[in-house]
Amino acid sequence: MPQTDREPQREVILGDSKITLLGTAHVSRSSAEKVKQLLETGDYDAVAVELCPSRYNALINPDDLAKMDLLKVVREKRVMMVMANLALGAYQQRLADQFNISPGEEQREAIRLARESHRDLLLIDREISTTLKRVAGNLSWWKRFALFTGILGTILSKEEVSEEEIEHLKEGDILETTFAEFAEDRQDLYLPLIDERDRYMAARLLQEVTSKGHEDLLVVVGAGHMNGIANYLQNPTATPDEQIRQLEQEPKPSRWPKLIPWIIVVLILSGFIIGFQRSPSLGWQLVVDWVLINGGLSALGALLAAAHPLTVFTAFFAAPLTSLNPTIGAGMVTAAAELFLRKPTVADFARLRNDTTSFRGWWKNRVSRTLLIFLFSTLGSAIGTYVAGFRIFERLVD
Repeated sequence: MPQTDREPQREVILGDSKITLLGTAHVSRSSAEKVKQLLETGDYDAVAVELCPSRYNALINPDDLAKMDLLKVVREKRVMMVMANLALGAYQQRLADQFNISPGEEQREAIRLARESHRDLLLIDREISTTLKRVAGNLSWWKRFALFTGILGTILSKEEVSEEEIEHLKEGDILETTFAEFAEDRQDLYLPLIDERDRYMAARLLQEVTSKGHEDLLVVVGAGHMNGIANYLQNPTATPDEQIRQLEQEPKPSRWPKLIPWIIVVLILSGFIIGFQRSPSLGWQLVVDWVLINGGLSALGALLAAAHPLTVFTAFFAAPLTSLNPTIGAGMVTAAAELFLRKPTVADFARLRNDTTSFRGWWKNRVSRTLLIFLFSTLGSAIGTYVAGFRIFERLVD
């Protein structure tokens, strides 16, 4: 039997309430057993877990993935958010499969025992979508790209992790572990990913203790959060309600990213006009360059994502047009085409979590493949826009 005395604990007394913080690893068997050991004592009147409502629902209702409306996800431009969530879940699942334990087993154990003993169950973490948006908002575009490629590299790595290294995961939570190589020395990632969530979870605990007067509360969190939460419980920087309101605000998008596509459209159209004014043959040559380069690279992206042949043709013809209308992306059109031509089955949704743990699985599953088609065709079109734009400029100055 694994030892269950290695999970760090810390107690914080707030008036008549005692808060016991239990530091865990989300893929450690001993962490799940320690949760069970503590809750079976009957000493606690409530249990708090490091989950937000959406992560809680994903944990206890994994079949809800089958209800995901992919077309709505594409239309509402939430593809990158869904892919990030799948990537995080896939990384956790890969580790869990290696050590024969369900992802988040200690959270499941806490939820199960809280329900069976009729204890209050508190969800104290910030919504993951808000956290990811604040992470992205804290990074420059090239750091976002490095982060995204780093996550993919970590997920698709076939290197196994030792039991000892799994226990080292107690130094952080699953989000921090996934971002490990980036979060260790970079304050711009550490703040939204770790410190802000420490403050948020401390504020949520203060809210619950103040409003419901829990006398003995067990808090199950990743061990990397334990000391931070304890410090903010003892030294809050604002009232709980004010703190939560501040930390739930999503970053306001900069104006420049919205203006740049329109500026590019004006420049491209101006190039066409100048070309036709000089000579019809030059004007049509510019149009041909634009279609071949922009459409060709978008189609190549769709092809690399193993899209249906008709989806590849759709990318070729749609990208040159959508690039001149920033309100519609090439990926929106190609994803819609792929969904029409190869609609995902219930089995695809059921296998999604397992399929996304492997490189091949992302291309095999119709759900994840549609997301890849959106991403790759969009990237192809974006690259094509700049390459074709420079080509048009070169022809005009020759």
